[in-house]
Parts: sequence; structure tokens; C-alpha cells
Amino acid sequence: MKTPGKVILVGAGPGDPELLTLKALKAIRSATVLLVDDLVSDEVVEHAAPDARVVHVGKRGGCKSTPQSFIDRMMVSAARDGETVVRLKGGDPFIFGRGGEELEQLRAAGIEVEVVNGITSGLAAVTSLSVPLTHRDHAHGVVFITGHAKPGAKGPDWRLLAATARDARLTLVIYMGVRGAQRIEEALLAELPPATPVAIVQSASRPDQRQAVCELRELCTTLAREDLTSPSVIVVGDVMKGLLAAAAQRRTKVA
Repeated sequence: MKTPGKVILVGAGPGDPELLTLKALKAIRSATVLLVDDLVSDEVVEHAAPDARVVHVGKRGGCKSTPQSFIDRMMVSAARDGETVVRLKGGDPFIFGRGGEELEQLRAAGIEVEVVNGITSGLAAVTSLSVPLTHRDHAHGVVFITGHAKPGAKGPDWRLLAATARDARLTLVIYMGVRGAQRIEEALLAELPPATPVAIVQSASRPDQRQAVCELRELCTTLAREDLTSPSVIVVGDVMKGLLAAAAQRRTKVA
């Protein structure tokens, strides 16, 4: 009789391999089967054991993706065969990584599951700009929210969210918001000042990271002008005031 295996849901962080946690590194090295998401960097995967079976199961918005049901079946089957399965996810498994759904499926199948946190891209994005998500003078809290709703589901109420962010002094960190940027900009402008600072960070923490800072009313025009695409994080709030002022000063000097 085979000894049952297990599944470890591991957050690989935003891309920079040096942001990988020691616990994540230990889990990756222990894997006999590694199921790797599309946004996980090759430098992270290189930490796998030489004899580990590495399977790329890309899942990126707007691109052809491996069906979630297929990934679930692979994890259950491999664990039942006695494998140590690491499901390697970009960022953190429990922040827009479908980790909660996978945990439910695995537990329902009687599979032992562990979870290892990773640094989420929303945090890495603003840190790369030397900006905090919270600040006693500017933001009393932060909201992580997705701009991409599940097919058939109603998306966030952006106008209500903007009013809450304004009244409670919150920073908004929007994942997967590029495709719906026009709708998001229009709804946020209904409750937030047009000059509210915004940062857009593409491929946070990676060597090819690109970013732009603008006012909320310029969100869509900035995305188009700078050709910023997914994967990008959009950060809205007064914590970027200094960054926006510095960018305006640079433009004035150039002019």
C-alpha cells in the first residue's frame, strides 16, 4: 500500500527570486512534483530538485489557461501516488491565487495540505517605488481588490469602494485591472478627486519592471501612452502624493 503524499500551496512571491521565503525554498526543494503557475520566474523554479517533475500550468488573464479542474485532478492523483506536490503560485496563494478553492478541493478529497505564504505583487509594487501602503498622515488602511470578476459574476462596486476609500482614508491596490481600466477610472472619479495620485506597476520586482505615476483622471491615457499591460498593479491613494509631485517636477525641468 502506497504511503499517501501531500500538497503544499507555495507563494513564490512577485518574481524576484530573492524575495522567496526560506520556508518556500525548503518546500520547493522537497517537491517530487512541481506545478508551476505562469507568473513564477524561472530563477525560482531552478531551486527544485534535479529529479523533480516540473509541470507548467499557466493561468494568466486574457491568455489560454490550464483548466482549474485539470490542475485539481493532477494534485489529487499525484498526492494519492505518494508524491510531495508543490503548487507554486506567483505572489501569495491566498491573495487572488485561487488557493482557497484548491484547499477546499484537496481537503474534500482527503489530501493533506500545507500553505506557505509569499509576498504579494501589490506590496512589492509599491515597495519598489519606495512608497508605503499605509501612512499615519495619508492612509489608515489598504484594500486589495481584483479588477477581474469571475465569469458571470458581478464585479466590485467601484463607486462605493471609492467613497469608502475617501472617507476612511484607504489605499486601493487593484490587481488585474488593466482590461477594465476605463470603467474603473470613470467609477472612481465619481467619488474621488481627479488629481488623486495613481501608480501603475507592470511586472513588479522583475528585471523588466516598468511603472508610471499619474493623476486618477489620467489613468487610461497613461496606460495607453506608456504601453503598460498585464500583469500590472494599479495603486490609488494619497500615499503616492510625494511620488506624483516628484514626477511633475521632473517634467517641468525637462520642459
